[in-house]
Amino acid sequence: MKEKILVSYSVPKEGLVELNKHFELIYPVKEFFTNDELIALVPDCVALLSIFNREVPKKLISAGKNLKMISNYGVGFNNIDIATANQQNILVCNTPDAVCEPTAELCLALMLSLGRRVAECHHALISNPDFEWGVMKNLGNTLKGKTLGIVGMGKIGKSIAQKAEVFGMKILYHNRKPKLESKYKYAGFEELLSKSDLVSLNCPFTEQTHHLIGVKELKLMKNSAFLINTARGPVVDEQALVDALKSNTIAGAALDVFENEPKIHPELLKMNNAVLVPHIGTATIETRIEMACEASENIISYLIHNKEKNRVN
Repeated sequence: MKEKILVSYSVPKEGLVELNKHFELIYPVKEFFTNDELIALVPDCVALLSIFNREVPKKLISAGKNLKMISNYGVGFNNIDIATANQQNILVCNTPDAVCEPTAELCLALMLSLGRRVAECHHALISNPDFEWGVMKNLGNTLKGKTLGIVGMGKIGKSIAQKAEVFGMKILYHNRKPKLESKYKYAGFEELLSKSDLVSLNCPFTEQTHHLIGVKELKLMKNSAFLINTARGPVVDEQALVDALKSNTIAGAALDVFENEPKIHPELLKMNNAVLVPHIGTATIETRIEMACEASENIISYLIHNKEKNRVN
């Protein structure tokens, strides 16, 4: 009799083929299992395949009497009560490899949209029949020659740096582990903010990075600078960002993540110098399948081969 794996969300089944060969999968009929359904089902399961945008709280983990691991579909794992998982000796894994390239791609797309005013001009064209065209109108900024400051030089940060170089950008980086072996120039956090034309946030969300960007940090940035956040919403103090955009303390911001998502600060929705997308950093068909494969590989590696892969606790 096969051991059971609880799949909390209807992730692509194409990515679960190998997992299904080894285990019995409990898969939702609808989009996802409710918390009550998960609590009822988890006692019979040896692993939970969770998803980044739904909480895995203490009550759910505690109900997993036979639970050996949680494989989180996503690179972020702040949705999981890690302390409870540790207490119950439950391994927690994530999917860092699958999310790298699409997140880096989106970061570059947001940089281009801000610099060349793509979203702003699009909305103006479709909403205003008298929108003015002209050689010296709707001017933006090119990326070539600009300095990109990357906060968090992990896999995603490195991929962004490589892509930005193709556009002729100069790279600075700041990391919690200073001066990595890197061809890029390391800078202190405040130095990076003051010297960069664009600042890309790619750090994990922790107690230390909560409101990493606030009033003080925004004032350190150039008034011509752009802020891009594809990390986690609470890394930025959203009210402070709104105030900075209104006062032209910085020139613009592009956000894939928000402090209280899916709620967005209402003033951000009205700003021409803000580009907003609904947490789509990894939202490609190919990536969603690859994430399911990686989450499955975590489970197979640990429960079949007794090897830890992508452990985060």
